[in-house]
Amino acid sequence: MASLTRRDASGHGDADPLVNEVVGVPGGIGEPARLARAAAYDEFLRGLLPARAGVALLAVGGLGRRQCAPYGDLDLVLLHAGVPGTDELAASVWYPIWDAGLRLDHSVRTVAEALSVAQDDVKVALGLLDARLVAGDQALADALIRTAADHWRRTAVRQLPGLREVTAARWQAHGELAFLLEGDLKEAAGGLRDVGLLRAIAAAGITDALRPAVRAAHLRLLDTRDALHQQVGRRVDRLVAQERDGVAALLALEDGDTLLRRVAGDARTVSHALDDAFRAADRLRSGRSRSGNGGPVRRPVARDVVEHDGELVLARTAIGARPDPSLSLRVAAAAAVTRLPIARATCEWLAAYCPPLPAPWPVEARAALTTLLGAGPGLVPAWETCDRYGLVDGWLPEWTRLRSLPQHNPVHRYTLDRHLVQTAHEASRHARDVDRPDLLLLGALLHDIGKGLPGDHSTVGVPLAEAVATRIGLPAGEAGLIGTLVRLHLLLPDVATRRDLTDPVTIASVAEAVGDTGTLDLLHALVRADAAATGPAAWSDWKGRLVAELVARVRTALDTGVLPEPPAPDPALLAGPLPVVHLTGDRVAVAAADRRGLLATVAGCLALHRLEVISADASAVDGRALVECRVQPRYGLPPDPVPLRADLSRAVAGDVSVTQRLRGRALAARGGGPAPRVVWHRAAATDAVLLELRAADAAGLLYRVTCALDEAGALVRAARISTLGADVVDAFYLVGGWPDDATRARLEAAVLAAV
Repeated sequence: MASLTRRDASGHGDADPLVNEVVGVPGGIGEPARLARAAAYDEFLRGLLPARAGVALLAVGGLGRRQCAPYGDLDLVLLHAGVPGTDELAASVWYPIWDAGLRLDHSVRTVAEALSVAQDDVKVALGLLDARLVAGDQALADALIRTAADHWRRTAVRQLPGLREVTAARWQAHGELAFLLEGDLKEAAGGLRDVGLLRAIAAAGITDALRPAVRAAHLRLLDTRDALHQQVGRRVDRLVAQERDGVAALLALEDGDTLLRRVAGDARTVSHALDDAFRAADRLRSGRSRSGNGGPVRRPVARDVVEHDGELVLARTAIGARPDPSLSLRVAAAAAVTRLPIARATCEWLAAYCPPLPAPWPVEARAALTTLLGAGPGLVPAWETCDRYGLVDGWLPEWTRLRSLPQHNPVHRYTLDRHLVQTAHEASRHARDVDRPDLLLLGALLHDIGKGLPGDHSTVGVPLAEAVATRIGLPAGEAGLIGTLVRLHLLLPDVATRRDLTDPVTIASVAEAVGDTGTLDLLHALVRADAAATGPAAWSDWKGRLVAELVARVRTALDTGVLPEPPAPDPALLAGPLPVVHLTGDRVAVAAADRRGLLATVAGCLALHRLEVISADASAVDGRALVECRVQPRYGLPPDPVPLRADLSRAVAGDVSVTQRLRGRALAARGGGPAPRVVWHRAAATDAVLLELRAADAAGLLYRVTCALDEAGALVRAARISTLGADVVDAFYLVGGWPDDATRARLEAAVLAAV
């Protein structure tokens, strides 16, 4: 067994390949390998317990279930009937296990003690449901196993609410396995720990929690953990990125993405089954609390849909008649609006008997989809339920390709399909900001439909989204608008964070691409929804202000046909003795006598004080050089403004000591990862060319690059800094016409050398 460990003082240690010979426990992946490991452990443990009346050795946990992972622990209970000398007997069992290098979780108890602990601790009660005799007194073991099971059946309904709270806290700590790029196969929601809860609920007779789909998902998750242990060579439950391809190969899967999609699907199966099981327990508990004449609540909530005992079911008239194709969508919409779950039997009936939707869809089907997408918080659970039963594939055949598709950009927290549904949910918050909320919701659902295909997903996705819009019955003009939303859904954030918003060329190009204010409003709402669904790293107050400023300027251009004038310089910078330094919130403004190198000096001084520059503008007015920057703290806490102002004043005045200090510190931190790249843009500005640097983020990067450009003779009038996870896309406006090949090569080399 390649997974065992040699014991240190605490019973744990490093991997020990000799244990395989000592215990004879086989490795391997799959159900036969797990059973073989359990049999080998049983044989080893039976030799440790001497024949003695009133003593039994029980296995719980993975060994109790005969689901031993290659590097799993042994969970054992030494059960006794009050016989003397149990401490010495326990030591004679535990120490050989430790000496064999095995990880051990152990306890010594009488039947009464074990039941008492189980009564106070629901986790212990669940563990006893897996108890199995390994060696010793069969009658004693049977007494505990039988009594523990009976006690659980009698008390499970009362204990499950508390267990559900503990489970929710675990989910909060570990996240949802279905949507994580590096999820914990055991502890995350939908993982192996949740299968144990399903097994306990089934053992209590509350519901058939371990249906065939759940059993199959469970076996695949166990296989994945086996492969992960074998790949890493030790006990580990988190499927990290660097191990995915190796684990996939051990499971004979194509690649790591295929593995992630399989894990996501299995986790969703488990999570959905557990939600259903907890609801069954809630119904049973509420049923017991009703008075003798009280019956289940039954009320109509929509056409053909009624609430029955806290769940949505089909009305009897809907079941008796031939269903119309929009029925499944109407049930989903009702579930989303009422935030009530759809009964399992109803989902199964819809999957089996609801006819396919025609092309184009009938009006009521399209209306139901809009209601579903605009339902707010009820959308995600309703959509997930329908997806579990294959209903979504009937609505959108494209969903099969999108389901559980990983997104490897670190700013994304969800798989692609969940991200699309979450974006629609977030878009519903902005429905009143646009003239066509129905198009906003559909555009949100489809905006990333091109991901996973070769090419730019914003371009590749356009014909796919237009085809969906046409199929659901939108006229050609509206289907074309959906395609426009897909094509331009990144335009506003890209321009806002990478271009000079005061430059007329910037505003004119966006206005030309958007075309009208209605489309502009839709794009603005979609940008905010997309960012909220992506994750906290995708948005900030500053980014929101930039996008809003861009939208306002473009709206002016579209409404009036006149490009807005750039803002005038701060009058405070144009008066008083030089240098002038102003610090206001996230704004740093400096005026000095010499423009050459001023931006680099200011950027370096800000880096010295751990401030990141988001945007910078340099200009010359009335013989004064001006630099205005927007900044944010690199580590969350703003610097002391007094030394910052002093350093800025000395640095722009030419104090060599400040320059040396900022050079020494700012140059110390450099980025890593893929090679940096420079991209040139000819017509992106009125009076400048644009040099765009794509590189790894690092402290002092702006200082180093602006120094390099200054030393190479380039004059930077503006810089825009866009951080995307661990990378940056920095745009520098270089004053002058389009440089010749030799000049571009020289500037590009200087910038790359500075990175």
